[in-house]
Amino acid sequence: MYGHGHTPRTPEAERSRRWFMNKALLAGGVAAVATMTGCSSGSSDTASSASSSGAPGGAPSGMPSGGPGGGGGGGMGPGAEQVKYADVVGVTTDGKVVEDLYTIHSTDVSTDALVKAAQAFLDGLSATERKSCVFDIDADEWTAWSNVDGYDRKGVRMGDMTTKKQNLGYALLGEALSADGLTQTRGIMKLNAFLGDSNGGNQKTLTEGHYFFTFMGTPSTTKPWGFQYEGHHVAINYFVLGDQVVMTPTFMGSEPTTGTYKGEKITLFKPETTAGLAMIRSLTAAQLKKAVSSQSNGNEDMKAGAGQDNLKLAYEGLQCSGLTSAQKQKLLDLAGVYIGYMSEGHAAVKLAEVEKHLDDTYFYWMGETEDDSAFYYRIHSPVVLIEYDAQAPLFYNTSTASASASASASSNGGGPPGGGMGMGGGTPSQEHIHTIIRTPNGGDYGVDLLKLHLENDH
Repeated sequence: MYGHGHTPRTPEAERSRRWFMNKALLAGGVAAVATMTGCSSGSSDTASSASSSGAPGGAPSGMPSGGPGGGGGGGMGPGAEQVKYADVVGVTTDGKVVEDLYTIHSTDVSTDALVKAAQAFLDGLSATERKSCVFDIDADEWTAWSNVDGYDRKGVRMGDMTTKKQNLGYALLGEALSADGLTQTRGIMKLNAFLGDSNGGNQKTLTEGHYFFTFMGTPSTTKPWGFQYEGHHVAINYFVLGDQVVMTPTFMGSEPTTGTYKGEKITLFKPETTAGLAMIRSLTAAQLKKAVSSQSNGNEDMKAGAGQDNLKLAYEGLQCSGLTSAQKQKLLDLAGVYIGYMSEGHAAVKLAEVEKHLDDTYFYWMGETEDDSAFYYRIHSPVVLIEYDAQAPLFYNTSTASASASASASSNGGGPPGGGMGMGGGTPSQEHIHTIIRTPNGGDYGVDLLKLHLENDH
């Protein structure tokens, strides 16, 4: 495993071609670097000006909507692939929605405190701030999220608010998320700033503050509403109807996944990694033949990232109806890591829904199964889709501290080992992880619940 601190670069590495390209990209020289790498990132100001020609979804004009390796599954953002809210069908296996999966009902888990926290946050904003972040309940803003740092976002930016207003925002997240969920989200934000500091600092997008709130509808204990919280490596979509909650799609990731920021040692995605390994290691040889792909994991295997709201994804891997009770529990434990980032009562409701469809759930794996292996896995059922994807580091690699790593850097033109920037066939590692959880068959963004609400109550 990699170390927790940032190792200062040697003068040779500082002068390397790759390092200067990294700095150019982070400083806003997006167009030139994107041409060379097929990857885009940079300041929001640059992204905004580049998108002035009308590129959809805020993606800079002339740049790919997918990340390194192509495709929109885990890359730039929705871009031209953004699905309008009215056209959201959801993730399906074949384009046909499985009907009658979701109903409007009472969960007996109160949302009163959540509604009060949301209203308190909105009441604390200025009229201009509030106008910038409040949308209709069926707004296309729902599907306009991205995990990329330089994406041109709407809403109110945490870094532009007073400490008092920021604390009201964190109080809202504290009600919406579990303690683990809030810690995870804050950790992602802090390591985003750590990444910015390790690349020279002074980058608006690589800070704790470059995260945005938007609201759809008006907070209410009876009427549908929701909010979105997003920035680099985190996008939380939170829909509320009465005491029902849908917290998907939720994207969480980080590069690096370990670091010390302002004296705080942060390690992310250990539960997702260890629970995934526990699940795959519980399988028999016969089960492994079905669960593990013959294809090794690549640099970007995520299928259901930004812009993939109507993804068609067939079931792959091992059907879980034949699992032993102990294996089924390990699968539920794994799903529970992701679902458990939602506030505890609502997480229990969702996990029970997942368990109800356990026999129709598939587990799929790509890659090795050592403690430090970089791998991909997927849990997929009619009511949940979870992906974990270890990717190649783009901007950060701690291994330059070792002599062998220095030799690797030398042989790679002086740049960091692993082919950062998505160049040179970078090697995936646990220092760059992307994850997502979705609710297939129209469940994302509470789409199906909202349709039922409008059909029955209006």
